[in-house]
Parts: sequence; C-alpha cells; structure tokens
Amino acid sequence: MPFTIDSARGIFPNTLSADAVPATIARFNQLKAEDQLALIWFAYLEMGKSITIAAPGAANMQFAENTLNEIRQMNFEQQSQVMCDLANRADTPICRTYATWTPNIKLGFWYRLGQWMEEGLVAPIPEGYKLSANANAVLVAIQGLESGQQITVLRNAVVDMGFDSNKLGKYTKVSEPVVPPKQMSQRTQVAIEGVTNATVLSYMNLLNANDFDELIKLFAPDGGLQPPFQKPIIGQEAVLRFFKEECQNLNLIPERGVSEPADDGYTQVKVTGKVQTPWFGANVGMNIAWRFLLNPENKIFFIAIDLLASPKELLNLVR
Repeated sequence: MPFTIDSARGIFPNTLSADAVPATIARFNQLKAEDQLALIWFAYLEMGKSITIAAPGAANMQFAENTLNEIRQMNFEQQSQVMCDLANRADTPICRTYATWTPNIKLGFWYRLGQWMEEGLVAPIPEGYKLSANANAVLVAIQGLESGQQITVLRNAVVDMGFDSNKLGKYTKVSEPVVPPKQMSQRTQVAIEGVTNATVLSYMNLLNANDFDELIKLFAPDGGLQPPFQKPIIGQEAVLRFFKEECQNLNLIPERGVSEPADDGYTQVKVTGKVQTPWFGANVGMNIAWRFLLNPENKIFFIAIDLLASPKELLNLVR
C-alpha cells in the first residue's frame, strides 16, 4: 500500500495552518487558574462587541443542569473554587463529571456560568481585578487573531478543562442527542470551483445535512480524519462518533479546490472555504482547508481539516 495515515498527512505540504492558535493555547495553559478564568471572561466580553454567541439549546444543557444547579446553590467562595478546580484539572466529582461531557455540553456549561456571573448568581471576577502581565499578553495575542481563530482558542481552553479523561478508566461519554438528518427537500448542494469529484461533493453535502450514517460510508474501513490541531481519528467507528459528537449543525461553505492524481491510483484533493458553527452562526466563518486522499475505489482514506493562517490562504491550492 503506497500510503499510511502518517504519510497521508503530508499531502499538500504548502498548506499554512494557523499555528498561532496552538501556540496561544499553550501560553494560556501555563497561566495560573485565576488568570485563566479572568482571561476567558475578559475575552468573551471583548468578543461580545463584535461576535454574538448563540444560546445553547435545551438538548445541550440537560446533561449539565444538575451540575449547574449544584454550583448555583454554593456560596461565592465555593463557586470560585469549583471554577479554579476545573482550570487546574483537579480530581473532584465535578471535574470528573465535566470530563465525560462532549465539547458542546462544556461550551453550554460555561455559557450558562457567564450568564449567571452577569446576573450576580455566580461569583464574578473581583471588582478591580487586573490580569497579570503574562495573562494580559495572552489576551492581547487573542485579540490579534482573526475571529475564527479566537473562537477556536477559547473553545479549546474550556474543552480541555476538568479531570483528564484518559485517567477515568472505563466511562460513558455524555453527549447531546444526535440531530436527525435534514429532509431531502431541505438539503442544498455545494459547488466547488475546480472540483467535481463525487465523493468530495458528497462529503460536504452530507455533513451539511447532518446525515452522518451516509457520510461515514464515504470512508474506507481503515480511513482516518484529522481535526484541526488534533491527532488523527482512525477507523469508521471512531470517525462516525466524532461526527455525531462534534459536527452537528455545521455549515460548510467550500469555495474552490484542486484535484490531482497521487501514487498507485490514489487521488488527492484540496478544497478551501469557510465553516460556520452553531455557536457563532453566520457571524463568524472560519477559514478552512480540507485535504482529501481518496483510494482507487474513490473512498476517503484520509482527510485533514486545517484552520488556515489567513484569508489569503484560501487561494493557496499549490501542492
């Protein structure tokens, strides 16, 4: 076989991803817990001037409701301790519960805490609190990013909190119900300048329709998918779980692409465009590249999804 998952990751090597995102997240993780929490709060206030965060639906919140109500009944000192424990990835019952949630539930949890902080129901950032020099430098770095990169940094910051799920042993991940696929009459079809490959077009259309069971049929049994700044997810079962847990109600807007033959009957395709998330809607479009490697049967052997360094990278289709 000419390709492995590892070698497939090297297709279209000139694609420039937003390396500032993982670098900023690494700097954020080095801050003390109090600064992490204050920075998240200040960043959301700053972003709120230009970006509207969507309220989470009931399906996202039902699994966090018990924990939220428990926190709401605490005094301010206890509430602050819980949030610090989450930032410190401590081994507490709440941190363990948090570790079992999917990203959307975690995002909903912090959204609700933010609302309650504004309403005075949850411990606010102390009046007159000033970020440390290091935390302020990270905030300035976040402010300097494009909006799509900003929301990625802040998303990853809260998603990575809580107890390390790798230390939980066997556990059941808690996720919101899977959205039913859109009716055929409600589906739209994408058009990609320079790309007519049926598998690539179907990937975009089926993901936009939340039709994950049909989408996974486009993958080879040993196929893989690499989300931005993460390790590859390998095998149909694992990829399908990723789609159901993290890709509901996305809006993919591919714009242009290039397709070319690779070794031993494989085909590599690069597509660039934007993705809108249900959390930020049409307000924010993340600049994305999809790098497909299709096997001789036109099944997806590998797809890398890259958050691009800048809008001009949308035009970078060279090998």
